[in-house]
Amino acid sequence: QVQLVESGGGLVQAGDSLTLSCAASSRTFSSAAMGWFRQAPGKEREFVGAISRSGATTYFADSVKGRFTLSRDNAKNTVYLQMNSLKPDDTGVYYCAAGDRITNYYRHWAYDYWGQGTQVTVSS
Repeated sequence: QVQLVESGGGLVQAGDSLTLSCAASSRTFSSAAMGWFRQAPGKEREFVGAISRSGATTYFADSVKGRFTLSRDNAKNTVYLQMNSLKPDDTGVYYCAAGDRITNYYRHWAYDYWGQGTQVTVSS
């Protein structure tokens, strides 16, 4: 069982930056691919980005490509989502997810474990 805890959310203005962290409880963290999803009020959960087990490969939604970056520190069991040039459309609850055998990084059903989420609000 893997427990994921997100942190770093908050209220920022458009154009600001924010870094989200996701800390995993498991010592097998390095064997899991990690993803971030977000959900705005009244909308479905959508893919934001994902990072491979080694950290060598990242994937992003078109809406955040060029603005968001992902990194991971396997020694600290933590993955980081750096968000730059934030827009009001980036507002939502951000969820961290982990999966041991990811067949599709972009789909929420591919992930086995989820955090409880952290709120990000971007004001215009």
